[in-house]
Amino acid sequence: MTSPPRTVPAGTGSRTTHTATAGTPTARTGGVLARVRRTGGGSRRPARLRRASLPYLLLLPALLLELLVHLVPMVMGILMSFRKLTQFFIRDWSRAPWTGFDNYELSVDVGRPVGRALLDSFVTTCLFTVLSVALCWLLGTAAAVFTQHSFRGRGLLRALFFVPYALPAYAAVITWAFMFQRDNGLVNHVLHDQLGLGGAEHTFWLIGDNSFWAMLTVSIWKSWPFAFLIVTAALQNIPRELYEAAALDGAGVWQQIRRITLPSLGAVNQVLVLVLFLWTFNDFNTPFLLFGRAAPDAADLISLHIYQSSFVTWNFGTGSAMSVLLLLFLLLVTAAYLLLTGRGRKDADAR
Repeated sequence: MTSPPRTVPAGTGSRTTHTATAGTPTARTGGVLARVRRTGGGSRRPARLRRASLPYLLLLPALLLELLVHLVPMVMGILMSFRKLTQFFIRDWSRAPWTGFDNYELSVDVGRPVGRALLDSFVTTCLFTVLSVALCWLLGTAAAVFTQHSFRGRGLLRALFFVPYALPAYAAVITWAFMFQRDNGLVNHVLHDQLGLGGAEHTFWLIGDNSFWAMLTVSIWKSWPFAFLIVTAALQNIPRELYEAAALDGAGVWQQIRRITLPSLGAVNQVLVLVLFLWTFNDFNTPFLLFGRAAPDAADLISLHIYQSSFVTWNFGTGSAMSVLLLLFLLLVTAAYLLLTGRGRKDADAR
């Protein structure tokens, strides 16, 4: 039997403490609450961990494809560069004799024909890349600044500017190859027959020294719309109030471009120039579609030169060594460029 509950008269001011015994509903409820309090953080921790790991799980398929498509062939190419891999070992390249650094020594030895040819191709590629990147950036920036302000027909003009970038590279370059034909090409027809420039004799554009300028023209034509697209997007972030204030202070158009537009595009131009450099230096489609498997000496870009060393002369070991040297050069240039631009940005922020 249980004793009846004690009743405390109202207004007495006394406080009664009830002690729950084991097995009562109050005790069981208190125990559950205590366990919830003790394990509450643990239940939230897995949920937080799952939320933090979700982005990495979503990136995992892309990472696996990246390993399969890029890194695995890269590792195999590095291994091939240390072997004397020729057409006799195509069936099983792992049986090719191990040569160590002989392929690298052959590639960088400018006193021998292989090294001298690679050096000439490297110099040609550097000149081609500098001219192409500079002109692409100049044309893209000029077009973006010109179409920054609204005028009648601006949308149509922008759409026309994007046509070279939207076309497939193969279709565009093959079209240019027909246009550069000596006898029935559109370029010679306009220059010689219509405008009377260069005399009556048609020019050879795809052989000799002119092949470099033909290749440069095609590269600029298909790459400058990318610079135009990036700069156009960056110009939208510049406040219009800056130009209005500069105009009130008497600044002309050129002063506004030099003092406002170009400094505001500094960070975007750093990335744009790097991307254009990497794309142009590694360009293989343009020379291959214009000239075929054997480009003229004036247009012998290093990407096509490595292709010829590997798949024309069947010396895959030397070609792999050249590819590794190209990769190291691009890594060094990229690292130095990012270091210099990052240091320059810090100095500008400090001032």
